Amino acid sequence: MSDLIKIMEKYCPQGVRYRSLGDISTGMYRGSGIKRNQITETGIPCVRYGEIYTTYGIWFEKCISHTDESMIDSKKYFEHGDILFAITGENVEDIARCTAYLGQERCLAGGDILVMKHTQNPKYLSYALSTTDAKSQKTRGKVKSKVVHASISSIESIVIPLPPLEVQDEIVRILDSFTSLTAELTAELTAELTARKLQYEFYRDKLLSFDHLTPEEREKAGVRWMTLGSLAEIGTGSYNTNDGLEQGEYPFFVRSQETRRMNSYEYDETAIITSGDGVGVGKIFHYVEGKYALHQRAYRIHPVLDCIRPRFLFHYMRSTFGPYIRSNAVHASVTSIRLPMLERYPVPVIPLEEQDRIVMMLDRFEALCYDISIGIPAEIEARHKQYEYYRDKLLSFMEASI
Repeated sequence: MSDLIKIMEKYCPQGVRYRSLGDISTGMYRGSGIKRNQITETGIPCVRYGEIYTTYGIWFEKCISHTDESMIDSKKYFEHGDILFAITGENVEDIARCTAYLGQERCLAGGDILVMKHTQNPKYLSYALSTTDAKSQKTRGKVKSKVVHASISSIESIVIPLPPLEVQDEIVRILDSFTSLTAELTAELTAELTARKLQYEFYRDKLLSFDHLTPEEREKAGVRWMTLGSLAEIGTGSYNTNDGLEQGEYPFFVRSQETRRMNSYEYDETAIITSGDGVGVGKIFHYVEGKYALHQRAYRIHPVLDCIRPRFLFHYMRSTFGPYIRSNAVHASVTSIRLPMLERYPVPVIPLEEQDRIVMMLDRFEALCYDISIGIPAEIEARHKQYEYYRDKLLSFMEASI
């Protein structure tokens, strides 16, 4: 940081000018549509707008996609140093995410991409456009809907600090180093979390495995088998996905891990939620206590007998439900579950005190793996917040009076 202070004192002792992207840009234009079926393994490199959200970070050098240049009408190119904005997105928070292209090849920009040319340090611009302040400018005036758009004029109006190139270069050097360190620490923590989750699943599956017991051992341990249909009330909801709201009093469980909200509820109970079809088949997504609404293609499993603890059933189903469904589901154009299949699912019923002991151990272990407030997930979150705080501070300057 001492080097940065010296450079700041030399090149901008009176502060830093804040300028709009419209002033900084030497050219701004939209890309031209590249359809999915026009993506090829070889050809001219190209970027489609969704890849800015899913693939590219602050900067990139190589495109993951290519296309046959002869198939594209009204070609729009970008080159080394250009900034690419995704001006269409699915949520307000991510709209106008950008990335700097540092490769040497000439590439094609797909539709819903805005290309910005300039004479600044491209990495510096991309870092500055990722700050909390820049994001708030990008989302200003936007409303939540299924598709969110940003216009060229709204991008041009974004204001960022623009110190001299010598200062930009030093800030990039510092942030590159910090970014690399944060990524390295995050990778190590993520690897540890993955290992811990595998350990948890192994431990859980061992605790909940009863198939290996002989009949005599099962009798001694008090294990008896019952069907899910005899233990629980099973059914689906009555709502469609588009009935859900962003804000609402009650949770609305759809067919996957997504949870939306509603201002009315269907059920007030303890239940286990799973998907009835699609990519979520075989996964146990939610354990709910209280009032909620349910998608018409999601199943609720509400235990009704005193011999089974709902939380024990939840853990057991997370351990064995996937393999059971994969071997019994209806495999058509969309894999789906039928009610009789759920009703036949075999469940071990063991003494309640043993169920309570297993639940206590698994809940504690699971919390260490998944709870964002403790353990490794919290450390990963803290690293990212630390990075964002440091980046925002580094890109905040006293504004020059002229």
